[in-house]
Amino acid sequence: MRKLSLVPGLVVAATGVLGLVSPAATAATPAVGSGAQHHRVCSTPAAGQASCFAIRVQNSAGHAVAPNGKPVTPSAISGKTPADIQSAYKLTGLKSGGRTVAIVDAYGYPNAERDLGVYRSQFGLSSCTKANGCLTVMSQTGSTTSLPRTDVGWSQEQALDLDAVSAACPDCKILLVQAKSASFSDLGAAVNQAAKVAGVVAISNSYGGGDVSDSSYGAPYNHSGIAVTASTGDNGYQGGSFPASSHYVTAVGGTSLTKASNTRGWSESAWSGAGSGCTTLNVKPTGQNSSVTGCSGRAIADVSAVADPNTGLAVYAPTSSTSSSWAQYGGTSLSSPLVASVYALSGNTAGYANTIPYAHASGLFDVTSGSNGSCASWCTAKTGWDGPTGLGTPNGTSAF
Repeated sequence: MRKLSLVPGLVVAATGVLGLVSPAATAATPAVGSGAQHHRVCSTPAAGQASCFAIRVQNSAGHAVAPNGKPVTPSAISGKTPADIQSAYKLTGLKSGGRTVAIVDAYGYPNAERDLGVYRSQFGLSSCTKANGCLTVMSQTGSTTSLPRTDVGWSQEQALDLDAVSAACPDCKILLVQAKSASFSDLGAAVNQAAKVAGVVAISNSYGGGDVSDSSYGAPYNHSGIAVTASTGDNGYQGGSFPASSHYVTAVGGTSLTKASNTRGWSESAWSGAGSGCTTLNVKPTGQNSSVTGCSGRAIADVSAVADPNTGLAVYAPTSSTSSSWAQYGGTSLSSPLVASVYALSGNTAGYANTIPYAHASGLFDVTSGSNGSCASWCTAKTGWDGPTGLGTPNGTSAF
């Protein structure tokens, strides 16, 4: 399924799914350092399916590199660390009390527990294993023994998600639910399975496809009392997608995050790849103001976090079905599990969690610079709500 823009306009049929066509607008290509490239780890989805949004920084030979093009090695890991993430979003020292963040992705990842152990050990985080009850891996049917076949690209997505939750919320338990395919029906079944598991307070979805209506595919994301987050995509103003366009989820956009000599110690701008836009297929969440968004329906994003691969996370992820190594990853695949983790830290997921930030926007870092294309309010960061970054990024948990 090709990705479709989310903007008011003519509803058209595309690969069997209803989407919205866009007026002329361009999504800027993210800049990379010398010798570095952005590699999307999942392929373009077929009709009725979704693609994961993880992006790996590598060179032309496919080897992991830092944004400056230099190789990444275990002794020179490139990317944000857990300490960086917690410092940037004022999460240092916060505890979830063992609440569970669920991650929904497609296909299997046989070495998930092993690779997560390497990541957490590298940064001095407590062990998170199946044996100690911190990590659970199951299929969309709830089986912990009969799991889907392996797909390396989606395994890399899962590694990013697992490490992102660990970085933001080290004491969170993690539930990884693997759909048997990347179809909307199977991914939706995996979301419903995650919602059934006791202790789950947030469900992160780092994938998407073309814009569709909640009446067709939204039911699995409708879980009042659980914070369901979804990545807005990595194609700028051209790239908003479902399930981020659902009325029921918190749509998470993306920023570039760098250290700074200011009071916060960090600076953020809208990432040029962050998905944004407007859909008339689904209604807006409570608190979203059409006079601000310029959208009669549901506008995205709601909130955001770091997504730019150049300022992304250090991740220990598969390079094949048997081997893994360090690399720097980004995409809104990173921002969604980060925000899901903040919801888990807050413990406040009563009702529909996507309405909470609209009532507590003062508890966010407002992102006021950068853009993801050339259009109206859906492209350029500004004071208050904007398309690429929504209301802003976490400043502790008070907005969640």
